[in-house]
Amino acid sequence: MSLFKVKVKWGKERYDDVELNTEEAPEVFKMQLFSLTGVPPDRQKVMISGAMISDAEWGKSQAKIKNGCTLLLMGSADRLPEKPTERIRFVEDMTESEAAALLYPCGLINLGNTCYMNATIQCLRAIPELKEAVQSYQPDASAGIPGSSSSIVAGLQRLISDMDMNKADLTVLYFLKILHNAMPHFAERDEKTNTYKQQDAHECWSAVVNALADSLSDYQQPGTMQRQNFMEQHFGVYLKTTLKCDESPDEQVTVDTERLYQLNCFILQDVKYMTTGLKQGLQGSVDKHSASLGRNAQYSKSSLIDRLPAYLIVQYMRFFVGKGGGADRQEMLAKKVLKDVKFTMKLDMFDLCTPELQQKLTPVRSKIKEIDDKKAASLKGAKQPASAAASKVVEYEPYDFPDDKGSNNSGYYNLIGVLTHQGRSSSSGHYVGWTCDKFGNWTKFDDDEVSMVPAEEVLKLSGGGDWHMAYILIYGPECVEVTNDEEPDLSL
Repeated sequence: MSLFKVKVKWGKERYDDVELNTEEAPEVFKMQLFSLTGVPPDRQKVMISGAMISDAEWGKSQAKIKNGCTLLLMGSADRLPEKPTERIRFVEDMTESEAAALLYPCGLINLGNTCYMNATIQCLRAIPELKEAVQSYQPDASAGIPGSSSSIVAGLQRLISDMDMNKADLTVLYFLKILHNAMPHFAERDEKTNTYKQQDAHECWSAVVNALADSLSDYQQPGTMQRQNFMEQHFGVYLKTTLKCDESPDEQVTVDTERLYQLNCFILQDVKYMTTGLKQGLQGSVDKHSASLGRNAQYSKSSLIDRLPAYLIVQYMRFFVGKGGGADRQEMLAKKVLKDVKFTMKLDMFDLCTPELQQKLTPVRSKIKEIDDKKAASLKGAKQPASAAASKVVEYEPYDFPDDKGSNNSGYYNLIGVLTHQGRSSSSGHYVGWTCDKFGNWTKFDDDEVSMVPAEEVLKLSGGGDWHMAYILIYGPECVEVTNDEEPDLSL
């Protein structure tokens, strides 16, 4: 027997049912303890019955490991203050590249075809509410179970924290190991180069999103006593779908509701714009059993959006299984649609919604139009100096309905993130993350190479060649400015 459930005592804390596999190196177990306690492996001292466990092998301690036994963990989760080894350097004394590293957001090193993971993390980190939810997450005992949802979210929490301090080189390795436990085939290596094989970024995205949905299922909204599933509230799209039997017109039409975490943009021959691909994705046909005919029959399927989330995820369906290629999984994913399908910085989902939802969206939409008209008139009249307008502190109305936290109350969205792929197969090529901050500045995350890019460059990611192509798009809510009819005269 090599798999045990043990107890870990760390100071006043106690963790039960932590999985320990003696067939794996002790450093893997220490990575689990790191995600559970925040104590880095290099500062861990783990003992069992007086015997110290090393990083490389279990040694004599292996004979003492049994189900229910207690291991003692010593080590601090907070780094102790250290005397500076180098004199303090000011920005003026740094080279251009050194100064840029301080000004730009943190990149992530490529550990060998791990760009799919890096791009996914950067795009998820660009969503403010999600980042806040992850940072406030309290890991439970299941965080010590390899591959568990809690271990993924705890690892992501630690990684985001270190990224904020621009020191994530070590943590990204720990998160990769956690991801390998959850998705074992992500750990596959190329037989010739012995490097990790490239993986599909959307598969990684789905694994992390599902883990977040499991772990944040009882999330307490900031400033309230309300507890809800964070991912369902902020990412859940609800569709009202009707099914009508084409072969039996008298059969009763069925109406169902389904929840999705993304919408798909199907890239067919006549699709030139993302909105067209979304519309086609809401229509289709299915083959299912007909009660009236007593056999399978063709049904027309039609869907409309009955609830919009604050953050709308759109996947471009660029990859499909091609013929041939043998039994190898990678060879079966060798086909990619290179077609240019345009997307926009602003997105309006009103036409894809049910009449009931359209009615609920109308008041805020009218307010947005009124504000936009006033802005246009103000700019035309040039009543206020540009410097005064720039210095004005802007406040925003809630973007969600009062009775539906995390929803979208207007149907308007702004593009805040793009995950792109360059290459001809999802299991090869290169993935990059592109994100936009609240000031409208776009940043390109090409692993650990970080650079600012104009919005015009982002719009060129729509496809049509061998350049970076949009694969996953993240849209955030359009926010309405709080208006004050009696604004002071800032020109005085």
